[in-house]
Amino acid sequence: METALETELAGLLQELLDLQKETLQMLEQKQQLLRQGEVEALGATSEQEEELLRRWEGCLRRREELLAQGSAQRLPAQNLERLAAALPRPQREKLGKQVKLAKSQARLLQHQALTNWVVVHRCLLHLSQLLEILATGGQPEPTYGKDHSSLNCGALVDQEV
Repeated sequence: METALETELAGLLQELLDLQKETLQMLEQKQQLLRQGEVEALGATSEQEEELLRRWEGCLRRREELLAQGSAQRLPAQNLERLAAALPRPQREKLGKQVKLAKSQARLLQHQALTNWVVVHRCLLHLSQLLEILATGGQPEPTYGKDHSSLNCGALVDQEV
């Protein structure tokens, strides 16, 4: 017979898996919009992101409550994986699979978020370099001294390079 803790843990894990899936879809959508340069559409994703963030916060609160509940029942409650592993065998196997899947999807989310961050960072770096070229007229400011020996470099501006 399932206890309230087991039922709540199963519900949390299912919600977590659903939330991870939706977040991954949103990150993939953002990556596609970044590739296409759809700035307005990127801005429109902020509402969806805020809703996901609220749901993530709710999930985190539920997680903390479950861990506290498990700790009160003298179960190992350092994390959801240990809590699920401390349950009786039938529930432990089912919940253990969900925990492993959630860990795997969390790794995918980290990878996708990092990929998007790198793309955005590279775009900002490129735009910064373009602005610097426009602001200086293609001529870099001398780094040291008053001679203009540093003006003889620059692969972006020099056709000879």
